[in-house]
Amino acid sequence: MDVVLREVRDTDLPVFFTHMNDAEGVRMAAFTAKDPSDSEYFHSHWARIRQDPAVINRTVVGESGEVVGHVAVYGPPEEREVTYWIGRQYWGRGAATAALRELLAIADTRPVYARAAADNAGSIRVLEKCGFVVTGNDRGFANGRGEEIDEVVLTLHG
Repeated sequence: MDVVLREVRDTDLPVFFTHMNDAEGVRMAAFTAKDPSDSEYFHSHWARIRQDPAVINRTVVGESGEVVGHVAVYGPPEEREVTYWIGRQYWGRGAATAALRELLAIADTRPVYARAAADNAGSIRVLEKCGFVVTGNDRGFANGRGEEIDEVVLTLHG
């Protein structure tokens, strides 16, 4: 799937909120907000990150102009981390890989890190296609599952 990245617009937020409240998406992402349905928290979080010059945040737009999801890089230079959320209706079509590749061309500081639930094979595959390698394991409480789970840490060096 071909995608383009653009600056986040206010009109994108309702789509992001819907994506981030999809039960299957929450389960797969695992490390989510404590209550994804808390609209007030969602909007205050997005207002804060959109004002932070250290965060590179982009809307992922599909071939027909539809909002497919969002991607971001955040954190201090020595600890930059990527994150992304693609609407479930676009899973398995290459949107996440294409969006992450575009983001990594914009945000070219290396190394850059990523984390994924250890059983989220799709997300791990996306990261590996973009050059990330598994460099560690961790365990943490996943709000999206209500329990502590294993996660993998991935790094992109070059």
